[in-house]
Amino acid sequence: MSSSNAVSFHTVLVANRGEIARRVIRTLRALGIRSVAVYSDADASAPHVREADTAVRIGPSPAAESYLDIDAVIAAARSTGAQAIHPGYGFLSESVGLAEACAESGITFIGPSVDALQIMGDKARARDHVLRYGVPVVPGFDAKGLSDVEIGEEADSVGYPLLVKPSAGGGGKGMEVVADAAGLRAALASARRVAAAAFGDDSLILERLIRRPRHIEVQVFGDAQGTVIALGERECTLQRRHQKVIEEAPSAGIPAHTRERLLSAAVLAAESVEYVGAGTVEFLIDADAPDEVFFIEMNTRLQVEHPVTEEVTGLDLVALQLRVADGLPLDVTLRLRGHAVEARVYAESPERGFLPSTGTVLLFDPPAGVRVDAAIETGSEVTGFYDPMIAKVIAFAEDRSTALKRLDEALGRTVVLGVETNIAFLRTLCQDARVLSGDLDTGLIDTLLPLEAEQPSPAQLAAARDVASGSTEPLRSSTLWRDLPGWRLGAEDVARAPFTALTDDDEEVELDEDAARRSRGAVRAAVDGDGAVWVAEDGRTVRLRPIDRRRRMLRRLAARESGSAAKEPEGRAPMPGSVVAVHVREGESVSAGDPLVSIEAMKMEHPVLAPRDGVVHLLVAVGDQVRRDQPVARVTTEES
Repeated sequence: MSSSNAVSFHTVLVANRGEIARRVIRTLRALGIRSVAVYSDADASAPHVREADTAVRIGPSPAAESYLDIDAVIAAARSTGAQAIHPGYGFLSESVGLAEACAESGITFIGPSVDALQIMGDKARARDHVLRYGVPVVPGFDAKGLSDVEIGEEADSVGYPLLVKPSAGGGGKGMEVVADAAGLRAALASARRVAAAAFGDDSLILERLIRRPRHIEVQVFGDAQGTVIALGERECTLQRRHQKVIEEAPSAGIPAHTRERLLSAAVLAAESVEYVGAGTVEFLIDADAPDEVFFIEMNTRLQVEHPVTEEVTGLDLVALQLRVADGLPLDVTLRLRGHAVEARVYAESPERGFLPSTGTVLLFDPPAGVRVDAAIETGSEVTGFYDPMIAKVIAFAEDRSTALKRLDEALGRTVVLGVETNIAFLRTLCQDARVLSGDLDTGLIDTLLPLEAEQPSPAQLAAARDVASGSTEPLRSSTLWRDLPGWRLGAEDVARAPFTALTDDDEEVELDEDAARRSRGAVRAAVDGDGAVWVAEDGRTVRLRPIDRRRRMLRRLAARESGSAAKEPEGRAPMPGSVVAVHVREGESVSAGDPLVSIEAMKMEHPVLAPRDGVVHLLVAVGDQVRRDQPVARVTTEES
């Protein structure tokens, strides 16, 4: 990209948060442009707020009252003298309302025109639009305005299996797979319910289902002079519930003629709306017949996975966005080189069904030698108000296999303590034989589920013992007893007392000192505010709750009474959150496994189940905020 004709903006507001806000601020600083951050109450101490030249509070923690408040964003831009607004991705990045408000206020919206946003923002409209310009689409139809009988007739003509999906929105919400005509009516009803609740619009489109789809997208850029270019394609096939997990550029070995079709179709789609700015045109390819490409949608913004394109092109895509938004020509010389792979690090527990995790980051130590775009740092709070993605790790090499190896090794060196993450699962993907060979389809991850929780290693238990001995009272007492001089009654028994802890599955694990001495490696550990010890080793993190001999005895007594494995009488919150439902009455008799209360965080509900048969005693009520592992109910037996 030419360094001449620098942009005229002196102040740019970043209407986003987390790692993308930090990413945009980094480019603004490099270009000498003043940056303005906006933040909610939950993000008052977030890294992007501190890194910007100035920051403006725009509302309470919920996104609807802060980051999605167009009036508040515009007011912040006006009060700080911002000439332009960069929306990042998510939130208002594809908002027609924000683009119109910017135009009315004389502020440059760093994104496409209102017309492009309107056309490409609705899947059905976008599909019909690009079809008129010769862009190939998956066989299907727009069901808006059709009765269920008419939809059935159209579905028969397209052929089964079919994919039913909302016209508005994305992220896989409301998608239903229909195998035959008998299942169509139920799928339509379900998809409409979800679409209406999530997007306020129950319009649907139906498309032929591609059984082994690969998800390929093309990065396009357009300028005000009418030039549209493609900056190569990205492989986004590794997904879970339609959410991308690992992305790479270029794609994993598609035929050269298919790549040419992808790039030309993407440029054609962008040209059809006179596109200006960064955009992504998304396609499906059948893994078993990769000769055809099918348009599915266009995202009118920068994408989460844009770093892999930056790595293989050497371009700063945010700088390009600023350039074309200021009316300057693209002036790009495209040279593709090597291979880049990106892994999204989420605050979630894959072993517990990808349950989101919230809390204080006790330690964040990113790996050296690769690019890391992170939303967090040591001391950050991961709340339930926003998306659980907390970092991206991006590795580059001259070839795909080396890039995957470097990514795997970098993930092994990535340390996040205080919240659960999917890092170990990402390493599993990097090492999977099908991933390594490039035999990809969007259902690959589902074949690896469910995941079994591994036992903590001897090295992890030893590290937990060492850290806990200085932070928990029972272990402090044992250490003091052992270290003081002189003989005491029972001192040898105390010295030999093994270190025991509970896992998140409430299983007891005991330290094997000999095994620990043989396997001691690079382990990091920290203690949270509730006394639990977080331990990381080779990208795998466990959370352990040390227990003393008295607590072990009580667990064994309870197990002896119930005739089952040792279980504590308390039902505990699986994550920090809010009590949204109580399913039993005080004093009611319950059986093991009965739901007691439900906890909500990050828009997900999780029931707390009775640990054993008995009488329930409630410890919380609807509306209470609870910590992770906080007892919410106690189940007692007649004997106890």
